[in-house]
Amino acid sequence: MATSLIAQEKGMVTIKRGTYVPLYGTTDKKPVEVKTFKIDVYPVTNEEYATFLKKNPQYSRSKIKRLFADKSYLSHWKSDFDYAPGKNNAPVTNISWFAAKKYCECQGKRLPTMDEWEYVAMADEKRIDARTKEEYNQFILSWYEKSKTYNNPIGKTFKNYWGVYDMHGLVWEWTSDFNSIMLSGESRKDKDSDKNLFCGSGSVNASDLMNYAAFMRYAFRGSLKASYTTRNLGFRCAQDVPK
Repeated sequence: MATSLIAQEKGMVTIKRGTYVPLYGTTDKKPVEVKTFKIDVYPVTNEEYATFLKKNPQYSRSKIKRLFADKSYLSHWKSDFDYAPGKNNAPVTNISWFAAKKYCECQGKRLPTMDEWEYVAMADEKRIDARTKEEYNQFILSWYEKSKTYNNPIGKTFKNYWGVYDMHGLVWEWTSDFNSIMLSGESRKDKDSDKNLFCGSGSVNASDLMNYAAFMRYAFRGSLKASYTTRNLGFRCAQDVPK
């Protein structure tokens, strides 16, 4: 897709209210309701983030406080406001949760919740929920095996049912509640988190290969802290819909 076409399409789409059964979070497997909201069509790009930094220099690489981002924050950029040549339309990565949250707030938006993100991400080109399709899961798993997809421009993966690109195949993405993913109570709103994710207990519910693609996301998010940054982790914004 040409850069000019992406620029024309940039914006948000409305995700209509619905329910889904998450891989984790409800021991009784009851559906979780996702209320109507908006989400960015694409992940935030280097160019967009550089524009934000020029207006909010306190979040630039040399000035951000270590409380809000580790030393790898934007470490692949040439300088505070200068990213790699030709990467203006690639997703911004090496971004902490604090920085992603601030960016969204400055746009009058917010980070999507994990349930919102997963609800959108379970759609393929034609179905709201494609998680039982073997080829869909194979696509996701094959991406996990590829390296440096974060160098690719946005909009190169498929356009899903909602009109959203790059939920899979480009970068991992922050959610507002990334650190409350693994919960042991009857509801995700319980506060007893599962601290043994990487000791094996977290994989109990991922007994079939259909769940494995999602389990990898949960495991990755469960390993994060808000100040962490990694080369393959970016974000997109969401927004509430007025009632």
